[in-house]
Amino acid sequence: MFSWMAWTLPTALVFVFIFSCIGILAFLEVKYPGGAERTGVFGLTTTRGDRLFISILGTVFIMLGWLGLMGTPLWGGLILSIIWAVFVFRKV
Repeated sequence: MFSWMAWTLPTALVFVFIFSCIGILAFLEVKYPGGAERTGVFGLTTTRGDRLFISILGTVFIMLGWLGLMGTPLWGGLILSIIWAVFVFRKV
């Protein structure tokens, strides 16, 4: 059924993490409606969902750039991605 994709443990964990984030955002939206809009350092008015999307998109580019420039292992790219996500949720 799922043979079209190479389902490894890291791949499954990424999908579980993304869907968990979406679930947490849904819970927060029900509990605190409005999405916590704010204007950050880039001059964008963003909600929690926007910041999640920006952090995931940035993480993809960081990991691809790390893989292309440095190769494996990806621990350095992971550290940069975590720093990027913290920056996005605090300042953007």
